[in-house]
Amino acid sequence: MEMLNLYQNNYLIVFVFLCLGILLPVVALFIGKLLRPYKPIKEKYTTYESGLDPIGDSRVQFNVRYYIFALMFVIFDVETVFLYPWAVAYEKLGIFALIEMMIFVFMLVIGLIYAWKKKVLKWI
Repeated sequence: MEMLNLYQNNYLIVFVFLCLGILLPVVALFIGKLLRPYKPIKEKYTTYESGLDPIGDSRVQFNVRYYIFALMFVIFDVETVFLYPWAVAYEKLGIFALIEMMIFVFMLVIGLIYAWKKKVLKWI
C-alpha cells in the first residue's frame, strides 16, 4: 500500500507541474493584455522596412540550394557534437565504442557520397 501512495504522489507532482506550466503563461499573457496600452493606428499594422514605405510583394523566392547547404552543415555539426564526448571518454569505452563510432561515421560518409553523386553540393 505504501508503494501505491508513492506512485500517486509522483503523479500528483507531475499533474501540479502540468497545471502550473499551462496556468502561468495564460495568466502572464492575460495580465499583459490588461496592462498594455491599446491605441490602434494604421501605421502600426504596416510592415517595417527600416523606416521606408513597403514596396512590392513580401515573399521572396530563395534558391533551394541555400537550404540544402544549411541542412548539410547542421548534419555535420551534429556529428561533431556526437564525436566529442566519445573522443574524451575513448580510453574508458574501449574497442566496442571505436567500432560503434566507425559505423556512425561510415553512415554519415555514405550520406555525403549520396549527396555528392546527386550533385546537391554543386553550386552552379
